[in-house]
Amino acid sequence: MNNTLRKAERLDKKKIIEKLFAGGARSFSAFPLRVVFLPVEELEAQAAILVSVSKRRFKRAVKRNRVKRAIREAYRTQKHALLEALVDRNLRMAIAFIYLSDDLADITLVEERMKGALMRIIENLPGKEEKEEKQEG
Repeated sequence: MNNTLRKAERLDKKKIIEKLFAGGARSFSAFPLRVVFLPVEELEAQAAILVSVSKRRFKRAVKRNRVKRAIREAYRTQKHALLEALVDRNLRMAIAFIYLSDDLADITLVEERMKGALMRIIENLPGKEEKEEKQEG
């Protein structure tokens, strides 16, 4: 697999974003990130991400863009384990990364927390057994 972040891997469909935040999605915090994820059938890629940095936390767009760039870069370089797990379980996932801190975080911290967050998503994935039970019931 290559280390790119294609257009299909970016979450841009309003309907899916609304479904992600309407409820039913799982979420956890890996400070300075909050991760919200939901298995979704109608995605092109195995995983599509959304990165959000509040204007309330960073007034200047330059700083917001810098944080978003760091989050996307951390995901891009560490997404392979998640994608392999999703392919094994035949799932597609919508994931939102929301930046919580009021300070610009060090890029190494963001990468470290991203790695932990992706591992937690993999641990919380519904297994093949659970998916089969849902289809039967």
